[in-house]
Amino acid sequence: MSSMFLNALLAQQHSATDTIETLAQGRANPVRTSKVGASPSLDFDNPRDNLYAFGKIWAGYDGPEIGAFHGLMYARIDDKRLIPLFGYTGTGCMESRIDENGNMVIRGRETGYFTDLATGDILQTWKNPFTGETVEVFDFYNKNMGGTLTAEMPRFAMGAAKDDATLMNDGTAKTSGGIVPFILPFETYGDDLMLAWDYAHEYTNPVDPAHWPKASTGARISPSEHFTFSMSLDEMNDRSAPSSRYNAGFTRLSQWWPWMRMGQSELKDQVLFGRMFSHKGLKDYGDIPPKVLAHIEKNAPEYLQPPEGWPQVQPKGTWEAFAEEVPKEVNDPA
Repeated sequence: MSSMFLNALLAQQHSATDTIETLAQGRANPVRTSKVGASPSLDFDNPRDNLYAFGKIWAGYDGPEIGAFHGLMYARIDDKRLIPLFGYTGTGCMESRIDENGNMVIRGRETGYFTDLATGDILQTWKNPFTGETVEVFDFYNKNMGGTLTAEMPRFAMGAAKDDATLMNDGTAKTSGGIVPFILPFETYGDDLMLAWDYAHEYTNPVDPAHWPKASTGARISPSEHFTFSMSLDEMNDRSAPSSRYNAGFTRLSQWWPWMRMGQSELKDQVLFGRMFSHKGLKDYGDIPPKVLAHIEKNAPEYLQPPEGWPQVQPKGTWEAFAEEVPKEVNDPA
């Protein structure tokens, strides 16, 4: 699971009926309704089957599924070797359904934490090796994720500013009849089904330097996340199975997290790199690292369940949450 990726994906909603019919025109076979227990193997050239598959990977069609990510984050400074800083871990509790129009509706909650390199314990404070300052670590909680994905690849904008929308998976997206259908770059190798998924943002920093001169690295930020999934082809094609186990590599690039307070450092323009595992599909809470599970059960047990109803909400990333929850360093003039 990702702390920004799926959340951002759900930002843009479309009316899919006309889009799906347009995509279906000229096909030898009609577009199938992608419902659990419907037709047999998936057609990965079919937007509806891609939607169904996406919901099966990230979530489950018969109740919520809980996955996790965990790994390390590094500092990338000029041409120097990478410097390990802290661990990065979290969870996602997701549930999906196919609506009457063949769209995929999803809801969930997610967490994100930072951990000590030596012990794996969740950090409350962290001594910044570049500034010498001990800073308070900002845990990320997204209480209400939800939205609808249609047969058209979404474009979305992060933050409150009216920045240009970003096309998901733009490196592999293909235009058909003036639109970009929701066709994912699935690949099969023997019994393995593989999928690469990316997003790359650039938008106005919600943690603006005028109000957070230490937390902000500047007026713009450009976080990106990159996934490489591996699943069982047979399990994905089995429509009687409401979910599919996956294992994925998860890479992340961005400016420094705002809680690191690098805004006034001479290194404020350098890069934060993360490499993580991401996986889902083990029984109960088997995918969650034990220390993370214990922390959530004690401090935030509601994040082991999806939200009530099927919310349709604006996405919230870490910078947005920080700007909402952390007091400004400099207030506006009275």
